Amino acid sequence: MGNLLVIILELAIQVIQIYTFIVLASVIFSWLIAFGVVNPYNPTVRSIYQAINALTEPALRTIRRYMPDLGAIDISPIVLLLACWFLIRVIAEVLIPQIRMLGI
Repeated sequence: MGNLLVIILELAIQVIQIYTFIVLASVIFSWLIAFGVVNPYNPTVRSIYQAINALTEPALRTIRRYMPDLGAIDISPIVLLLACWFLIRVIAEVLIPQIRMLGI
C-alpha cells in the first residue's frame, strides 16, 4: 500500500510540475500578445491562448479575488507558481518520506 501511495504522490508532483510550465507559458503568451509579437486574431494563436487560459484562469481568478488591486500589475501568476512549488516541496520532502518511514 505504501508503494502505491508513493507512486500516486510522485505522479501528483509530475502533474503539478507540468501545470507550472503551463502557467509560465500563459504568462509568456500574454506578454507576446500585449507587446504585439503575435497576432491574437490568428485562429491558431487564438485557440492556443484559449486552451492555456482555460487551464490557468480558474486558479488565477481565485487568487486575484483575495489579492489587493495593484493596478496594471498582476502578480497572481507568481503567487500560483509559489504555491505550486511549495506543494511540490511538501509532497517530496514531507509526505513521501513519512509514508516510506511508516511503511503504510
